[in-house]
Amino acid sequence: MAFYIKQNDTSPSIRAILKDGDEVPIDLTGATVRFHMRTIGGATVKVDADAAVVSPTTAGIVQYDWGNGDTDTVGTYQAEFEVTLDGGAVETFPNNGYITIEITDDIT
Repeated sequence: MAFYIKQNDTSPSIRAILKDGDEVPIDLTGATVRFHMRTIGGATVKVDADAAVVSPTTAGIVQYDWGNGDTDTVGTYQAEFEVTLDGGAVETFPNNGYITIEITDDIT
């Protein structure tokens, strides 16, 4: 999955449908979600913030609304959604790689 956004923009939000190995949406009832983003191959995290579960919770949809400063640096990033399920188990999506985020410079 690739996501493109211009430098300093806070819209659109990034959304993902989280699915299990059988491609069935994960039931996120009672779950909490965090969004993590870093430069490709980097060790420093650019974003580590709460994300939202979108209703209905059984659809497996999560969303992160960009904050000020999240997209201020042009570059290519790796991102993921870390989910803590209602029972306390933690699972990260995607679990076979990362979401690629490309922040491109704006003209002004």
